[in-house]
Amino acid sequence: MADLETLRVKLAPVVEFARTLDPAETDDAKAKLDERFPLSGDAMVALRALVREGIDAGWLADREAGGVRFSRVRKAEGLDDVSVDVVHMNQAGPGHTHPNGEMDLCFTVSGDARFDRQPEGWTVYGPGSWHVPTVTGGVMDILYFLPGGAIRFESEPK
Repeated sequence: MADLETLRVKLAPVVEFARTLDPAETDDAKAKLDERFPLSGDAMVALRALVREGIDAGWLADREAGGVRFSRVRKAEGLDDVSVDVVHMNQAGPGHTHPNGEMDLCFTVSGDARFDRQPEGWTVYGPGSWHVPTVTGGVMDILYFLPGGAIRFESEPK
């Protein structure tokens, strides 16, 4: 049976690679993530299964607020590090700003789920961007990679 430490080990190469990216170059960062970690690749297929197993078993995304389940998988150890949160959702979450940017890995669980109107896969938001993360058309498991662990929850951009 898998656990949180198993997930952290599987995420280590993704975290290491994410550290090398500049989220300010959103298109470039997304292209590099798509190339290095394609959804159909063995690493992402295994990661998807592990995330799903963890959520189903209750050791992952074990907290809930407003119908959105979530948990922190990895805390950033400094500004040059990356934290990782997991969210299970089928609706809008809380608005927030990404002081250092955000890279998201979205896995469809059911339906024709879209994250901020995008199909499953990688999305990248630049530093200072704000959004209300929204899943429509189904359910998604999402891994948020936050440079420096920086996120600021606020109902509108400031």
